Amino acid sequence: MSTPSSRRSFLGFAAAGFSTLALSRLAQAQAATEPRELQVEHAVAAPVSIEVNARPIPDFEPRDRARTRFGSLDYRSGLVLTSPYRGFGGLSGIRFLDGKGERFVAISDQGGWFTGTIRYSGREMVGLTEVEAAPLLGAEGRPITEKHLWWDSESIARDGNLVYVGLERVNQILRYDFAKGGTRARGEVIAVPPALRKLPSNKGIEALVFIPKGQPLAGTLIAFSERGLDADGNLVAFLIGGPTPGQFSVRRTEKYDISDAVLLPSGELLILERKFSWFTGINIRIRAIPLKGIAPGALVDGPALFAADLGHEIDNMEGIDAHVTPDGETVLTLVSDDNFSMLQRTLLLQFTLVE
Repeated sequence: MSTPSSRRSFLGFAAAGFSTLALSRLAQAQAATEPRELQVEHAVAAPVSIEVNARPIPDFEPRDRARTRFGSLDYRSGLVLTSPYRGFGGLSGIRFLDGKGERFVAISDQGGWFTGTIRYSGREMVGLTEVEAAPLLGAEGRPITEKHLWWDSESIARDGNLVYVGLERVNQILRYDFAKGGTRARGEVIAVPPALRKLPSNKGIEALVFIPKGQPLAGTLIAFSERGLDADGNLVAFLIGGPTPGQFSVRRTEKYDISDAVLLPSGELLILERKFSWFTGINIRIRAIPLKGIAPGALVDGPALFAADLGHEIDNMEGIDAHVTPDGETVLTLVSDDNFSMLQRTLLLQFTLVE
């Protein structure tokens, strides 16, 4: 059995091309598109109940097991998730369907839904129950993976019963009405700005956030690119619908790319970011950006609340959501995309936002 440090070394070596499964492709900063048959070999074919096993992660930093505070976050608990179902994995986004941080919907980047319930013992996660896998359906009721390149589902947002899913390689957004069958609902393609459609195919729509009533920009769907850059090298994002549609930018620093985002009740937008280096492996970061500063043409920035590397229990973290406990604590939940690689893991991590 490999040691944690050696496993992280292999993980760092394996994670350079987030979208590919072959180690030989890792030297390419922009991973080439592989044949469709290889990319969708783990696609969900039909709705099915599945078993998901969970192993606890007692410490976020194995080098210092007494430490729980990391920047503005306090570590609560974590799980390593595995399943005998070969289509489980590739988790690229998560949204809770309740206000308790229990019932969830997640997406796989190979065109699939996963729904289920997180079980707790006190404040710690202990496992998942009632997990179901189902394919993302198109308007005609067929799995979207049947269309060329319509499988790279990387982002998810929720507005009540309406769930939005961003497809990276074709840079399209599908809207699902969960009141019409939940994950069996059919997706409707929504209109997006022409500039969004021109984003790089493998660095396109990576995060979606819907702004609810009572917040600035209420009714707007915000779409963030992973690494679509403006003329100044900053990350491009779009305001879709709402009172002021348009385009803005997020300042890019230290070569981080966007992997997901979530809006807190306080009005702060948290952006989950990641980067890869041959020297440091995977690094992740969470930045806070005030929603009130976002407007067409704006360049927004904000402080880092949290950062971690392969010395911590992380992987290719691609999803983030938040809920508030009955005690008033804001809890962040992060999920990782294992790329269906034996060298990577599906992690579910939770932190309390302290500041």
